[in-house]
Amino acid sequence: MKLLVATRSAHKMSEIRQILGSVPNLTVLDLTDAGIAPDPVEDDLEVYETFEENALAKAEYFFRLSGMPTVADDSGLEVDALGGAPGVRSKRFAPDTGLDGQARDDANNRYLVEKLEGVEPVDRTARYVCVAALLEAGNEPFYARGEAPGLVLDAPQGKGGFGYDPYIYDPKFGGTFAEMSPAEKNERSHRGAAFGALASSLAKRAM
Repeated sequence: MKLLVATRSAHKMSEIRQILGSVPNLTVLDLTDAGIAPDPVEDDLEVYETFEENALAKAEYFFRLSGMPTVADDSGLEVDALGGAPGVRSKRFAPDTGLDGQARDDANNRYLVEKLEGVEPVDRTARYVCVAALLEAGNEPFYARGEAPGLVLDAPQGKGGFGYDPYIYDPKFGGTFAEMSPAEKNERSHRGAAFGALASSLAKRAM
């Protein structure tokens, strides 16, 4: 089986390839492998209020372009003291500055720390959320959801991961998601949980 993973993020793609690597006879393709060039329309796919809707919108778009089984995910950080924000707006949380890549991540993290100024450490509870949506011809969409709890720190710890990882402390692990090895992160993260469930479902088909 060939599976298209609908993401332009090299960091995310690397994690997903590792998680799905245990599925027998599965070839995981990224958008470049599938010959799908970037298009500005992709920036307007995630306009919905839930992770499920955004993940499905991306899966539907790239399924139409590729014609092959396609999985897409939407993920983000929900902070209790901010009423669940940034949530589905996690990637574009900071006021629009025209930044991208690491510069955008840095701006988002600075803005998160600013918004939590004065909030006690014990009250900085949060969770990562990831929803993966798999779309195949003739089948209803398959959804897998994963969550990973943590606390938001004032200063970064660790040099691994990406996005908010240096600021999200996992008490059970004893460090941030940026301090985890790739294997540890896949075992504990929201994306690991969601795509692990997807991997289990795909593996059953291969038996």
